[in-house]
Amino acid sequence: MPAIRRPSREATRRALLGGAVGFVAGLPQAFAQSYPTRPVRMIVPFVPGGGADLTARLVAEPLGTALGQPVVVENRGGAGGTIGTAAVAQAPADGYTLLYGTPGPLITNRHLMASLPYDSDRDFAPVSLLTRGAYVMAVHRDVPARSVADVIALAKAHPNELTFASSGIGAGSHLAGELLCMEANIRMSHVPYRGTGPALQDVAAGRVTMSIDSYGPMVPLLQSGQLRAIAVTSAQRMEELPDVPTIAETIPGFEVGVINYVCVRSGTPAPIIQHLNQTLVRVLADPELKERMRVAGSSPPVSSTPEELGTMLRSESAKWGEVIRRAGIQAG
Repeated sequence: MPAIRRPSREATRRALLGGAVGFVAGLPQAFAQSYPTRPVRMIVPFVPGGGADLTARLVAEPLGTALGQPVVVENRGGAGGTIGTAAVAQAPADGYTLLYGTPGPLITNRHLMASLPYDSDRDFAPVSLLTRGAYVMAVHRDVPARSVADVIALAKAHPNELTFASSGIGAGSHLAGELLCMEANIRMSHVPYRGTGPALQDVAAGRVTMSIDSYGPMVPLLQSGQLRAIAVTSAQRMEELPDVPTIAETIPGFEVGVINYVCVRSGTPAPIIQHLNQTLVRVLADPELKERMRVAGSSPPVSSTPEELGTMLRSESAKWGEVIRRAGIQAG
């Protein structure tokens, strides 16, 4: 009978170590496969009624269906989006708290505020782009302007008398107005509000001349005739408003793109981020959701990889940081 050769201590150690490493390495994947086991929060760092809130609610329902757990939209407005964004930074890094991001929280606020309750780069992990669109420049129906050239002429004839509303100091709608003033060499007075909804209502009531803001919340006001669309901020005309020219047709090179995106707290396991990303990619590609967003006036859904979103956030931050410095904008 042949002798039985026992494994050496080193071979036994290696086998045990390899098994342990395989077990530990499998934990994140197993965790991701079981995620989510309870409802997921999507924090919108703005008050209800704006473009972000509208799109978040359109996306949350099918995303929850795809994940197998409800995705509950939670509005936490204030301080230019920093209050809600800070809540995500302080939440557990487990994928159960999502940030619905707009240009403010992770792109422009770092250039506007002396201090933030979070670090835009360190505290968040990109998941996916959600939409990429443009703003609409609209005036009150009684304003005697039907083109960008008319608005410029009025502003030059009445410096600082024309007013433009925004959803807050440093918001995309504010920066778009400031960029228009800089590029057209005109002076208008900025009127900030706490959100797109109240800003547009005051334009519709005739208390403010105009606004350059999200198309979605403008739709009923445009349809009722309370507001009149003058131009769009994209490089090409919007599919939803084919007869409305771009600002670039009057001011060559003018472009303001608007991105919305999803991030989670940094430290969230990579398999969970990947699972969220893949789920969002499927949800955003669904023709039914695309049509619902089109009818609601939301920007078209567009997904991305986490890496692509990270690159975009850095690029947009550099671009708008320069505009903020040139305009001398400061927020509280």
